Amino acid sequence: MSILIEVVLPVFIVLAFGYVAVWTGYISDAVVSGLMKFAQGFALPLVLFKGVAGLDIGQYYDWALLGTYYTGAIGGFVVGMLGARYIFDRNWQDSVAIGFVGLFSNSLLLGLPITERAYGTEALQPNYAIISIHAPICYAIGITAMEIVKNRGHAALTLVPKVIGAIFKNALIIGITAGFVVNLTGFVMPQALSSAVDLVAKAGLPTALFALGGVLYRYRPEGDMRVILFIVAVSLGLHPTVVWFLGHWTGLATPELRSAVITGAMAPGVNAYLFADMYGSARRVAASAVLIGTALSILTAAFWLSILP
Repeated sequence: MSILIEVVLPVFIVLAFGYVAVWTGYISDAVVSGLMKFAQGFALPLVLFKGVAGLDIGQYYDWALLGTYYTGAIGGFVVGMLGARYIFDRNWQDSVAIGFVGLFSNSLLLGLPITERAYGTEALQPNYAIISIHAPICYAIGITAMEIVKNRGHAALTLVPKVIGAIFKNALIIGITAGFVVNLTGFVMPQALSSAVDLVAKAGLPTALFALGGVLYRYRPEGDMRVILFIVAVSLGLHPTVVWFLGHWTGLATPELRSAVITGAMAPGVNAYLFADMYGSARRVAASAVLIGTALSILTAAFWLSILP
């Protein structure tokens, strides 16, 4: 219970502040959209820029860590997609969008602050390693699968520019890329610029959490509950369970195991809805899964924190 109160609840209380602020009309959808645009387009890219720029690549880019986490993520995608197609009889485009919900955990807005509150700032290095390739890998898988089912019969090479273009329009990936440039070149930013980046980055997570609460108010559950609960179970249950067993099997060190399991146990990210919206497929399922999964991850996060070493 102390884990729930001290570590998990503060994160979700900030989410609740945003939800209630929009629900009561205290702030408008336009304000929430502006906050989220600032967070996702500016502040969070700087959080990732700082994290990747200072990342010890030799230590934390470990194939066991990344392989363990992304095996669980890809397993969630495959099970979600095939379950949507063959259990719930959705068309292939809907099935890919639903599979993406099982693939894209909220590694940044939930995984990062919960890991930090549980284990301290020094424990975030494995999180940054996972997050630094999270959006590129997930979007590459989702976009490739969607373009394949949309363009069956067309040459595979026509997919390559579409996939690359979609990935590198993402501000988070631009921030990650810039961080890698600084990391690998050893470039030292001027003190004034570094301080300015720090100031904006500190606002990133609380602003994004508050805005996420407001965004989730728009996505109240509407129908399709069987498939919504199915993909939430895949996201919150299957993914971290696979990571837990693989992490023990590969002998992951405790810090890496913590980061991988906690990240895998997070609810689907808002990007799951954005992906569905981008293709006009399974919007309602994706949006409701983000909302319900975020609420239920209070319990799943507390569970995993209670059994992790």
